[in-house]
Amino acid sequence: MFPQPIEKQSAGAQFAYKSLLPVVLLLWLAPLLAVALFSIKPGADFSSGNYWGVPSSFEGLTNYGQVFFNSDMPRYLLNSFMITIPTVIGAVALSSMTGFALGVYKFRANLWIFFLFVAGNFVPFQILMVPVRDLTLSLGLYDTKAGLVLFHVAFQTGFCTLFMRNFIRALPFELIEAARVEGVSEIRIFWYVVLPLMKPALAALSVLIFTFIWNDYFWAIVLTQGPDSQPVTAGITSFNAQFRAAYHMMSAGSIVAALPPVAMFFLMQKHFIAGLTLGAVK
Repeated sequence: MFPQPIEKQSAGAQFAYKSLLPVVLLLWLAPLLAVALFSIKPGADFSSGNYWGVPSSFEGLTNYGQVFFNSDMPRYLLNSFMITIPTVIGAVALSSMTGFALGVYKFRANLWIFFLFVAGNFVPFQILMVPVRDLTLSLGLYDTKAGLVLFHVAFQTGFCTLFMRNFIRALPFELIEAARVEGVSEIRIFWYVVLPLMKPALAALSVLIFTFIWNDYFWAIVLTQGPDSQPVTAGITSFNAQFRAAYHMMSAGSIVAALPPVAMFFLMQKHFIAGLTLGAVK
């Protein structure tokens, strides 16, 4: 049922795997490498047809300087941070408490409530576009960072609850029972017993939600407009319009917009992998 590890394959299969892996990796990274190369080239290279050759001059500092000082990209980046960070904190905090309640307590409606959280993940966003936009308009939250944060928290909590509830149910329940025998309150059990054991899951979920929200484009253009509230995914469109046909500038702006989630993953890589693989082996 499961694929056999490459170490147990034949010598020919291992040789093919090791030979093809660098090629596949290079093909997968080729678009990113191309954008990175374009971002340090002068505009004249594109006019002369020097797309893939060595840059005629290194203009990386000039290109990235214009991105930060001659455009609205810093404002878009700040908006993205002001939207993404509160969303991650709110969704992870709410799902931790909800996952604890659904994973530890056994009551009649437990499964139905859990299904309600999960069911929201299966509704296509396109169906919700008009009612969500009308709701934000009626509440005065349209084209605001707060409206986008509240929306993302509401929609991401379902997936986060699924993740946290399943993680908590895999924890040793004897620890919770022992704390109850000692007379520890439920709030203190959650804070001092369960929450420390959830650190790998919290880190993994934070990285996932940070990436989801930072890269969101659909809701960014539906619920916001203009540089005052638009995140970088929507703002990159205005940025590209500002530097139309200036491919070196558009490449530099794209690299800047993509760096925060990459940095987030590498900073949390150890905890992210530990959270995803916890419980995979005994």
